[in-house]
Amino acid sequence: MSTILSEAFNLIGRFRLRNRVALVVGNRSTVRLDRVSPVRDCTLVLGSDCIINTRISFDRQNAKFKCGDRCYVGLSNIVIADSVSLGDDVVISWGVTIVDHNSHAIAWADRAKDILDWGKGTKDWQNVTIAPVTINDKAWIGFNAIILKGITIGEGAIVAAGAVVTKNVPAYTIVAGNPAQVIRTLPEAMA
Repeated sequence: MSTILSEAFNLIGRFRLRNRVALVVGNRSTVRLDRVSPVRDCTLVLGSDCIINTRISFDRQNAKFKCGDRCYVGLSNIVIADSVSLGDDVVISWGVTIVDHNSHAIAWADRAKDILDWGKGTKDWQNVTIAPVTINDKAWIGFNAIILKGITIGEGAIVAAGAVVTKNVPAYTIVAGNPAQVIRTLPEAMA
């Protein structure tokens, strides 16, 4: 099965899908994936007590999505060429986009081939900037936020609705805007 659609289901244990996507789901976690793209040798690991309801696109072989315990991910888009990691107790609202790469080369000649080659699984990723995304424990990502490649969201940080995150977010802060900027520091006890 290369695409998992519609109905919610519970999975416990280790599974291997037809396109060699390793799927590890913790106890009491509910998973509803609108799409898992059919790239081979990718890994999806979920901790316990998670509710995951999102679209995940593995754009490149060996891409990894890792989620800690007690996380919630609303209907969003997570696009991975390398790695996206969520800590424990992370909340991601609906409409969020997380991407760990530029998607296409900057040079037009390279970009012109990207789409056709990507569809065939032969895309040359050498001219595409890729950097992992990490969202640490207790972070909250508001609806319609965009988190770009190479970003680390600090522990207990809050990303406001509609924010475009282009730089790392310090722990226990609230960021908002485009580009996202710190608008408030939180006491650790609040987060």
